[in-house]
Amino acid sequence: MKAAQSGNLSVKLWRGERMCLIGMDVTNPEPDFVGFSIEVKRPGDAQYKALKNRLNFDYTGASPGVDGFRNYDSTSAPFQKFRWIHFPANPQEGAYLYRVTKLHMDNGGALHAGEQVADLGISLGRMIYDDYLDVGFTRSFASSQAYVEKYGANPNVIPDDAASGLSFTKLPGDVYQWLGFEAYDLIFNLLQEAQNDPSLSIDVFAYDFNEPDILAKLEACGSRVRAVIDNSAEHGKDDSAETQAAARLQASAGAGNVKRMHFHSLQHNKVFIVHRDGNPLKVLFGSTNFSFRGIYIQANNALVFYSPDVAALFAKSFELAFAGGTGFASDPISTQWHAVAPDGKPKASFGFSPHADTGLSLNPVGNAIDQATSSVFFAIAFLNQIRSGPTREAIDRLMERDLFSYGIADSNTKLEIKKPDGSVALVDFAYLAAHAPQPFDKEWSGGKGIHEHNKFVVTDFNLPTAKVFTGSSNLSPSGEKNNGDNLVLIEDQRVATAFAINALQLFDHLHFRSAMQAASTPSELVLAKPTALSGKPVWFERFYVANSQQARDRLLFSH
Repeated sequence: MKAAQSGNLSVKLWRGERMCLIGMDVTNPEPDFVGFSIEVKRPGDAQYKALKNRLNFDYTGASPGVDGFRNYDSTSAPFQKFRWIHFPANPQEGAYLYRVTKLHMDNGGALHAGEQVADLGISLGRMIYDDYLDVGFTRSFASSQAYVEKYGANPNVIPDDAASGLSFTKLPGDVYQWLGFEAYDLIFNLLQEAQNDPSLSIDVFAYDFNEPDILAKLEACGSRVRAVIDNSAEHGKDDSAETQAAARLQASAGAGNVKRMHFHSLQHNKVFIVHRDGNPLKVLFGSTNFSFRGIYIQANNALVFYSPDVAALFAKSFELAFAGGTGFASDPISTQWHAVAPDGKPKASFGFSPHADTGLSLNPVGNAIDQATSSVFFAIAFLNQIRSGPTREAIDRLMERDLFSYGIADSNTKLEIKKPDGSVALVDFAYLAAHAPQPFDKEWSGGKGIHEHNKFVVTDFNLPTAKVFTGSSNLSPSGEKNNGDNLVLIEDQRVATAFAINALQLFDHLHFRSAMQAASTPSELVLAKPTALSGKPVWFERFYVANSQQARDRLLFSH
C-alpha cells in the first residue's frame, strides 16, 4: 500500500488482483466540497487520464444521462464517495500513478480544484508473492454494462444446460478469458504447462466439470493424468457432463487412472496437483469449479501455491480419495491443521475434510470473526442454508457489533447484500434482466443458477493480524462432516487486502443496481451540489456521523 497527504486531503492506495483501491479522506471538509477527481497514468503512458463516473450534476444538453456507462470524466463529474476501485480494462505490469484532487463548486456552479495528491504510485503485478503464491478471481461481470459494451450481452457464451457443456461450441475471441479473468489464466496456464512438459503429471479433483477446453488439455496429457470426479446426485447420472468427462479421461489416461466417488455426500474439491517426476510440485485450488458457470459466470477464486510442501498435503488427500476415501476419518490429513511457513513468505495452514469434528476447521473461522477489531468481509455462497455452527453464529453476532463489515451470500434465486448503510437488499438477477429500470434493461441475467459462489472470510485486512479463510469449503458443519473439501487460513495482510478489495468490487457492483431499482427514474441519481445551491444537506454529511457504518468506511480505507 502507498499513502500521501496534502493539506486536509489524505489518499491511500491498496493493491488488489489487477485492480487498485483508492481510499480518500478530508479533514473538516468545506461546505462547497463536491467530491474527488481521480486521474491515472498507466505504465508507459505520458499523460494522466481521468477515471470516469456514471453520474453527473445534471443531464441537460448533449449529456447522455444515466445509461449505466461511465460517461463523465471525474474532473468534471467528481466521485462523491471516499473510496473508488480502479479496474483497468487491460491490466499491465508496472507502476500505476494516481492523481487525486478535491473539487469545489462556487455559487455560480463552476468547479475549481482544491488540495491535490499527485504521482502516488503502486504496482499491480500479477503474482502476489513471486514463486510462492498467486491469487486470482473470476470477473463475474456477465451481468454488467461492461459485458453489454464489449460483447452485446450475448447469452450464447454458455450452454443452456450443464450436461451439454462438453459438446458446446465456444464463441471465438477473448470473451472467455475476459469473463474468467485471472482465475482463467491460472487454470489454463497451469494446464498448458503440464501439457507441454512430459516430466509433469497432474492429479485432478473435480466436482462440476463441463468445460471442454479443460478436458481437452487433460486428454492431451494422456496417462500423466489421474482424476477423482464426483458422482453424487446429478453428477452420477449416465448423461451428466461429469460421467462424460470420466469416460473420455478413462480413454485417454487409462481406465485405472480415473475414479468416481463422493465421500459421504460430495467430492467437492476443485484441485489440480502438479508433480514433476512423481514429486509434488505445486497445486491449484479454490472455489472455482471446472465448468462454464464456475469460471465465466460466478464470482469465484483460485489460488496456486508454488510450494512442494503445500502440494504434498493435497497429494496425500488425493491418494486417500483415489483409494476410495475410507481412510480419511482416521488419517492425520483430516484430524489436524497442517501449517506451512517458509522464510519470508506468509504462513498458511490447511485443513481437509471430511472429518468427524467439524469444530476443528470451523471454530478458527468463528473465532477470527469474533476477535476482529477492524473489519470483516465475507462471501459465503450458501450462508442462507447454514442454520447453525461456528460460522453462522459468528456472522449473526457480527451483525450486532459496532464493527465495519460487508457480506455477500447467494441463494438459488436471489443475491443478498448488506448495503453500506447497514440495511439489506435483495437483488434478483432474473428480475434485473427483464424488469430493471434504466439503464439495466439490456443486461443479461447470466443464466440459471447462482452467481455468488465464492467462499472466503477476511478479518482485519488492514492490520498485521490479517487473516483469510478460503478454499472449496462452504464453511458449514454439514459440509465439513460429509464432503471432500479443503480450507486454508492465510495469515498475511497483502493476501487479505486482495480478498477484501474483491469483496468491495462485488459489493459495489450490486449496490449500484440496488440503488437503480430504488429510484423512481434514473434522473433521480445525480451528483449533489453544495447546500448554498441545492438547499439540501451536503452529500458527505452521513460519512461524518460518529460510529456510523459510513464513517467507518471513510476512515478504514484512507488511513
